[in-house]
Amino acid sequence: MKIHKEGKRIIINSFIIIAIAVILFLTLSDSPAVQWIITLSGITLFFFICRFFRVPDRAPYIEDGAVVAPADGQIVIIKEVYEGEYLKQNAIQVSIFMSVFNVHINWFPTTGNIEYYKYHPGRYLVAFHPKSSEKNERTSVAVRSGERVILFRQIAGLLARRIVCYAKEGANAQQSSEYGFIKFGSRIDLFLPLDSKIEVKRGEKVTGSRTVIARLPE
Repeated sequence: MKIHKEGKRIIINSFIIIAIAVILFLTLSDSPAVQWIITLSGITLFFFICRFFRVPDRAPYIEDGAVVAPADGQIVIIKEVYEGEYLKQNAIQVSIFMSVFNVHINWFPTTGNIEYYKYHPGRYLVAFHPKSSEKNERTSVAVRSGERVILFRQIAGLLARRIVCYAKEGANAQQSSEYGFIKFGSRIDLFLPLDSKIEVKRGEKVTGSRTVIARLPE
């Protein structure tokens, strides 16, 4: 299992903490059964942490005019909203909720020029809370693809305490290449032109860099 670079320090620290805790609890019990449970619990917890930072082996989907999923997860919102941070107009919001069991790498949903980036410090409401898009720690990135501008927003969740974003204003974005990572629980909001053809439904499971979320009009 390949581990993402954002998780290596956490994994090393977690191993040390879990190992110390397991050794400590083992010294407090003389029961072989209890010792086995303690050891197994430590191994399971460490494996779960490693798995969270896994890098999936998948072939990215690339198509002009398509908007691919920027993250693994479940579609929780599809609605028309007013996007007031950068677009300053109505757009179709498509939100993907990532549980702790999902891969938490984020991918560029389209190819184009990065014309806007901003980091917002904030709170840590649960990621599916309606106000998390406005109140939580988050980043906003806008990419111009032809005549269209797509805004997408990383949103930290209840457990997440750090968002990593590699996007830089003026740089080129390549569809399905990595643009960031959110640690432990989160959401991504996409803001698409109103005449986009949405290809997913609420409740649908999507795969980052693979599932087509929408197609932009020519």
